[in-house]
Amino acid sequence: MKKEKLLFIGLGDIACRVCALIDLERYDLFGLCRSKRDLSTTLSINCLQGDARDARNMQSVLAREFDVIVVVLTPDERSDKAYRQTYVESIQTLITELKHPLLRGPRLILFVSSTRVYGQNEGEWVDEFSQTRPSSFAGIRLREAELALLHSQLNSCVVRFSGIYGGNERHLMQEVKQGIGCARFPEHYTNRIHRDDCAGVLLHLIERSKEAKALSPLYLATDCEPASMWDVKHWMADQLGLPKSHLRQVADEGSRRSSKRCSNRLLLETGYQFRYPSFRQGYQFVIQSIS
Repeated sequence: MKKEKLLFIGLGDIACRVCALIDLERYDLFGLCRSKRDLSTTLSINCLQGDARDARNMQSVLAREFDVIVVVLTPDERSDKAYRQTYVESIQTLITELKHPLLRGPRLILFVSSTRVYGQNEGEWVDEFSQTRPSSFAGIRLREAELALLHSQLNSCVVRFSGIYGGNERHLMQEVKQGIGCARFPEHYTNRIHRDDCAGVLLHLIERSKEAKALSPLYLATDCEPASMWDVKHWMADQLGLPKSHLRQVADEGSRRSSKRCSNRLLLETGYQFRYPSFRQGYQFVIQSIS
């Protein structure tokens, strides 16, 4: 079987985790990043240096004619300008260059977006069919990039990740150890997905497409249990052996601005099985490392 060529536009943590899972007998891996890197030995990635917004650079890169392109970018800073450049301009350049008449387009483009495109804040359930009402510049720019790709007539799929965790972050755990609680009411719902499941979801969709199974144009990728911050912190306190009275209630400080419950039903219907179906499984390692 002929190998397929897979390009990652952006070579951050999630992209590298996907590469670590890929069968190298079936794919040749390429990665585009702005800084010079060598991942040929550790992850068998052919690193290409360049800026995804640069049309001439993208012409040179795309001339290799990739079968799958995964766009998983990270802005350099949290500003409207950075989000517009990173997401909107990069996607616009990609679309323009892929429409060259002599270029064979990919069978799949995966674009990693975020649940920031939702503006619901009253604990509502949201899914792929819910209205998007972003109020932050991050959500607005991500939605702009999504729409550009989905309206491009290219074979594409947008994946909206909820809050990604699973690295070395310990902020939440330290708050619990210090007794910093949260308001119980109104409930502040949170949604998460472990980094390993982010990689697993992307690989699952790549493989599903390779097997000629239909993909939805959009998937909401989040674990199976939205949970209130109250429940999360009290579960953590229990795991750390702290008494129920340890956590102090604090006044609500507008946390409901991001309070919603994300449904992963459509993703589960594709057959994906979560390694960490809830925060309980996902936070076990972090708890053990700081206990």
